[in-house]
Amino acid sequence: MSSIPAIASGSIHSEYVEYRAGDTVLEGYLAYDNTLEGARPAVMIVHEWWGLGMHPKRSAERLAKLGYVAFAIDMYGVGKLTDSVAQAAEWSGALKNDPALAIKRFEAAMVALMANAVVDSTRIAAIGYCFGGTICLEMARAGVELAGIVSFHGGLDSVLPEEKRNINAKILVCTGADDPYAPPDQVIAFEDEMRRAGADWQVISYGGAVHSFTNRDADKHGIPGVAYNEKADRRSWEAMMTFFHELFNK
Repeated sequence: MSSIPAIASGSIHSEYVEYRAGDTVLEGYLAYDNTLEGARPAVMIVHEWWGLGMHPKRSAERLAKLGYVAFAIDMYGVGKLTDSVAQAAEWSGALKNDPALAIKRFEAAMVALMANAVVDSTRIAAIGYCFGGTICLEMARAGVELAGIVSFHGGLDSVLPEEKRNINAKILVCTGADDPYAPPDQVIAFEDEMRRAGADWQVISYGGAVHSFTNRDADKHGIPGVAYNEKADRRSWEAMMTFFHELFNK
């Protein structure tokens, strides 16, 4: 693991952190308030299917300002960021269809995060956007050691066999009521799955919101059923903060 020169913005320290999962070199974006003392809760942030772009990095900086150690992780590999739907589908599909590889890369990021003295390794959560929300849910299903996860407009189905699922993390799903990529039947199936698992879960559905409602750049791709929604963005962020307060008493 190596760090690339830090950037200072007020009290927020940020840097790119290089780490490995097997032969794959990955590079995440770490941010935290360097005026605070002692170890503190950490939040991993999983990007959309485009790769590690500005949206998860902005979230990392917002979380750092709230006193968390935030790590926007890389699931694809250094430099893998695209505007191509076909390329994004290929990269994300390779991980969604290979849970073992997704877990390996996620856990490599977790190890890199926990190497920082400012991180309380007993209090780590994960959030994800779109593809990243799906990944967070799969990590929860796989029993990865997380206090909780938040999925923002993520897909809710799974390729993990149900008998291999072991959910310990608390789960918050923030979904758009009109999201064509998480339709009502998928939401119902997810809720039934959570009941069978005996999980601690909640689903919040935002009226009028479609896919990618938290990303203010969502509309630029011109994809039907994908659009920013300021109200749903604000409400879902507030729901996440309430969830974190419960998880971390912070």
